[in-house]
Amino acid sequence: MDALLAFLSYFGTAAALLAAFTAIYTRVTPYNEFALIRDNNTAAAITLAGALLGFTFPLMAAIYFTHDLLEMVKWGVITGVVQLLVFGLLRRFAERIEQRCNASAILMAGVAIAVGLLNGICISE
Repeated sequence: MDALLAFLSYFGTAAALLAAFTAIYTRVTPYNEFALIRDNNTAAAITLAGALLGFTFPLMAAIYFTHDLLEMVKWGVITGVVQLLVFGLLRRFAERIEQRCNASAILMAGVAIAVGLLNGICISE
């Protein structure tokens, strides 16, 4: 029963952090990802997926390395800020996402994922 409670605690907290990050990220971008995705804009889907993965990988590492719910939340906040900074650095590509440029989207997603992986591996006990 303790394992189930731990699972539910971590999963619920991680899901809430992911939802919060998604809400913040989609408000920071100058376009409406969900409207673009509904309009079948693949570039918007690629960049959002990259940002979400870049945010989630460090959360996984925080759970694995720290075994502490509060530490996971702290790393979630740090990771969210880093991912927002990544978008800020790549903001010049935003117009190209609206224009359905998949090459720019893949670059943005790749950088977000790479930074997220680096964030994750830098987390340790």
